[in-house]
Order: sequence, then structure tokens, then C-alpha cells
Amino acid sequence: MISTLAHIDPHAQIGNNVTIDPFAVIHGDTIIGEGSHIMSHAVIMPGARIGMNCKIYPGAVIGGKPQDLKYRGENTIAEIGDNSVIRECVTVNIGTSDKWKTVVGKNCLLMAYAHVAHDCIIGNNVILANSVNLAGHIDVGDYAIIGGMTGAHQFTRIGAHTYIAGQSAIRKDVPPYVRAAREPLSYIGINVVGLQRRNFSKETIDEISKIYHILFVQGHTTSAALDIIDKQVAAGPVKEEILSFVKASQAGIIRRFTKDGMNEDYAF
Repeated sequence: MISTLAHIDPHAQIGNNVTIDPFAVIHGDTIIGEGSHIMSHAVIMPGARIGMNCKIYPGAVIGGKPQDLKYRGENTIAEIGDNSVIRECVTVNIGTSDKWKTVVGKNCLLMAYAHVAHDCIIGNNVILANSVNLAGHIDVGDYAIIGGMTGAHQFTRIGAHTYIAGQSAIRKDVPPYVRAAREPLSYIGINVVGLQRRNFSKETIDEISKIYHILFVQGHTTSAALDIIDKQVAAGPVKEEILSFVKASQAGIIRRFTKDGMNEDYAF
């Protein structure tokens, strides 16, 4: 059902069985996939690409221009994957000439007042709790969960299957499969509960635990720990994923929180 009280540009592409409530605003150069629901006072701006069976709640703005002084009006997009839920007052901006798009994957939940800035790439099944703020150019892996009122610095990366406590400040990369909390943001263990819920085997969880024990607990520099992991842990996709993530880090990775309350910050 499409309300006659909604404002819909004639150049918008609306799929079958889409519901658009009164006072929603749909601009041109937009696509709304089959079965999606755009609720009252949501605004779908030029460049928005919304997948199938999405729910966009009141006050959300999808496709707003980047809050980046380098943006020069280039024609970019903001994608929302199938089955994702965008709650009240969430903002997802279009990209810049860096990546030309901002992406929220499939089956994601963005809770009220979350902000996804330009050129962020968010994987599938990600949860951003209330008032999470992602600056530009951030990558978030599949199944990551970020607690409420957390802010992330531009160009940081958040690995798959991570759990980050609420009210955190993400200034460095968070490797896959870990839990992170405290200030400064620190490694506090692996995300065992999340991995078990997603049917990771005990052997795989033990392998992840061994890798991070070497990397974070044994007191090595990062480069030395990577060498030890390479020699002591059998080859496999999990090992390769973690090592590739750490080696590719530009911002540096978080470290372990020590008993004296200081964050270890070993150099490469």
C-alpha cells in the first residue's frame, strides 16, 4: 500500500508490494526493493538503493550528502541490503569519490540514531546499537555487534564476529572474532558466545583462542607474534583471515588491557 499522502518523485523506482506510509518522502534517483516498508517521515534521498523486505522507520534519512568538505557533488550511492531494519532517525550518507558508495549489508539492524558516514562498508548481519556513530571510510565485518553510544574514528576497521562494548571509542582496528571493551579500547577475550551461536566448532574456537593468546597475552611485539603464529598454527582460513587483517592494518590494532589498567601498545 502506498499512501496518497506520501511524496514520491515520479523517477523513483518502487518495487512490488512496497508499503509507503503517509508523509514519507521519496526523491528521484532512488530504488526501493520488493516488499520493503518506508514509514512516515522517513526520507529516501537521491542515490539511495534499498533492497527487498527492508523496514525504514520514521525519521530515518537514507542517501544524505556526505558531511565531508572534500565532497564535490559526485554521483554516488548508499546501499541498504535485503531484510535490513533501519530504526528511528538513523542516517546513512552516500559515498564520495573514495569508494563511490556507502554500503549496509543484508540482514542488518541499525538501531535508533545510529549514523553511517560516507564510504563505510558494513557487512551482513551486523548490529549497530543505539547512537553508534561511524565516521567515514570504516569497514565493518559480517556479524559484528557494536554497543550503543560507541564512536569509531575514520578509516578504522572492525573485523567479522566481533563484539564491542557500549560507550567505546574505536581509534584502532579491532581484529575478527574478539571482544573489546574498556578505555582505551582493548582486547578482553574472544567472542565465544557469538561464535557458538553461529555454530563454529570447538576446534575452530580453540584455534582462534590460541592465535589471540599468542598475539595479545604472551607479551610479544606484533611482528614477533605473527611469526610465531605462522610457525605454530596450522594453515587454514581462520588463521589466514586473522593474519591478513593484522598485516593490512594502517591504524594499528587494539591491544590487551593489563592488570595495572594500562593498555599495552607494542610496536611492530
